[in-house]
Amino acid sequence: MALVNRLDGGIEQKMFVQKSHPAVGARITGIDLSGPITEGEAQQIRDAFTEHAVLCFPGQKVTGEDQSRFASLFGEVDTASRASENPDKKQSLRGVMYVSNIRENGQPIGVLPDGEMHFHSDGAHRSIPYRATTLFAIEVPSYGGDTKFAGLVKAFASLPKDIKKSIEGLKAKHVFNYNKTTREEMRQDDEDVAFAIHPLVKQHPNSGQKSIYLSRLMTREIVGLEPEESENLLLFLFDHCEQSQFVYSHKWTPGDLVIWDNRCVNHARSDFPGDQRRLLRRYTVSEPD
Repeated sequence: MALVNRLDGGIEQKMFVQKSHPAVGARITGIDLSGPITEGEAQQIRDAFTEHAVLCFPGQKVTGEDQSRFASLFGEVDTASRASENPDKKQSLRGVMYVSNIRENGQPIGVLPDGEMHFHSDGAHRSIPYRATTLFAIEVPSYGGDTKFAGLVKAFASLPKDIKKSIEGLKAKHVFNYNKTTREEMRQDDEDVAFAIHPLVKQHPNSGQKSIYLSRLMTREIVGLEPEESENLLLFLFDHCEQSQFVYSHKWTPGDLVIWDNRCVNHARSDFPGDQRRLLRRYTVSEPD
């Protein structure tokens, strides 16, 4: 479907959107995100974002500044400093995070370096989670390292009515530690772990649609339930949300710029060869305080 027509140097340019999966995701071509974006194009992109929740723009050649400017179309770009005492780490720039397994002088240049990572939502451990995340592929392995996106609107809609009714009004505790990538690790007691409590069912502020808000990696417990009851319900909901009918698996190609909506999408990472380089640049979009 063509989204926008415009004249660029006398040549008509068209931006196209194509669904990636029935439940979540779309691919948009016909626009260069390293250049200026008209307000009309920006609104069409935001509308597609509301509809599809995950957008991939392939074949981009964007700098960190370009990526930050693109992210700003969706809200306030996070500028929190992630600088490290390790001078080799690339995230010495404000607001940027590099997700990478590359090591220099024996130290990783980024974060979340190796292996599989369970489904999660960026910022769920914060009182105000991140609205969106952008990720740009610089180097990718020959296989593996795919990012899987679970569409939580469709997942909620497909639940039986009695389960929908039983979980609305419940709240869950979400935790996160950057050194842990599986639920088993994250469930270990940690005095310094960051956490927040959020409703188990949320309504999207733009689409008005309801979605489940929980993830295998970050949701530790349902508030007010006995531990066994909480864990049984969570495991049922995790398995439900992670069914293939709700999950789009994105195979990265250098130049892919992807943005996803943390309010209604979980993401995970598949395993990949540890001896192959993987480098992606991340900027997040914050909700207003």
